[in-house]
Amino acid sequence: MNLKVASCPDEQLTGSGRKLKLSVRSATKVHGNVVALDNATFDLFEGEFLTLLGPSGSGKTTLLMLVAGLSEPTAGEIWIDGKLATYAPPHLRDLGMVFQNYALFPHLTVRENVAFPLRMRGISHEEIDDQVMRALRTVQLEHTADRRPRNLSGGQQQRIALARCFVYRPSIILMDEPLGALDRKLRDRMQVEITQLHRELGITVLYVTHDQDEAMAMSDRICLMNEGKIEQVGEPEELYFRPQSIFVADFIGDSNLIEVTVESNALDGSCRVAGPDGVHLISARSDRCGVGAKACLIVRPERIRILGPSDAAANSLRGITREVLFVGSQYKYCVELANGARIWGKQPSSDGGPRPMPEQKLVVGWDAADCVVLSESAQR
Repeated sequence: MNLKVASCPDEQLTGSGRKLKLSVRSATKVHGNVVALDNATFDLFEGEFLTLLGPSGSGKTTLLMLVAGLSEPTAGEIWIDGKLATYAPPHLRDLGMVFQNYALFPHLTVRENVAFPLRMRGISHEEIDDQVMRALRTVQLEHTADRRPRNLSGGQQQRIALARCFVYRPSIILMDEPLGALDRKLRDRMQVEITQLHRELGITVLYVTHDQDEAMAMSDRICLMNEGKIEQVGEPEELYFRPQSIFVADFIGDSNLIEVTVESNALDGSCRVAGPDGVHLISARSDRCGVGAKACLIVRPERIRILGPSDAAANSLRGITREVLFVGSQYKYCVELANGARIWGKQPSSDGGPRPMPEQKLVVGWDAADCVVLSESAQR
């Protein structure tokens, strides 16, 4: 066991006064010749909702298991509340965990399920009753106290699992794909409920999902992972608008990835590139790859607009509309360029602007501030 009080390298309040609850430093997990987790480092602050996001096999669940103490790292350190907990057993980490399959005891009532972690901690009977009912009221299920889990809906069972987790006020709550077994409508409702509970109770949450919409809607920050490595950690808006790698840009939301060659760089971070058929394009942001380097210009479909004869934009490309999809609030359209490359645009269906039509020759454009140029080396 190793849960000694020590001086965590980053154990101090940030400029905003937030307390550091979890610090993972260079965590690595190797299975034989397979590197499941490669040098992962991130922090989690008190009251924060941080999501580990990534495709299957990206290392997010491996990282969660290391934090939970259900697996030991090959290298690196894990600090919880300023204490070194790298090899501490789970029951000494003061963590709560919510699983995808709820993990409720089928032979116990809802009241008994929620009371279980309090009983294990030797809380008095009177105090247990008070805390259990308070937790059930928080998730608005006090009327189910004497039912068995099998008599509840999937959403109700998940809320009971949440109540059982936060009833003893753990330092950090870990959630491993907790909504994965629910249908889309119920998932959407549970996202709102979990987010409200997080705000009302001020709990600290480390959440795992492969669903980017879920992560974007619920998280204060997202830790995006790929092939065992952390690609980028930041607020949802930061990952969406300021991706640091091609993987981030491609994974988060919809993106047009246009192959370009860097022609020049400016001191302000902007750059000029040669795009399809040598067309000159300008980006206000880049990772400053060298002149002549192969790179990728990334622009979101909603930033693409159809240009009329009198319209101007920093960047423009000519093509033919090959697909037009009406999806209620917007049109999605695909433009094929002269070299065969395709880019997608989105346009509100009620904005009154030029409506894309199939097989239409047109010019599309976007502003320099609406794109970013990343070198191919930015792709892991």
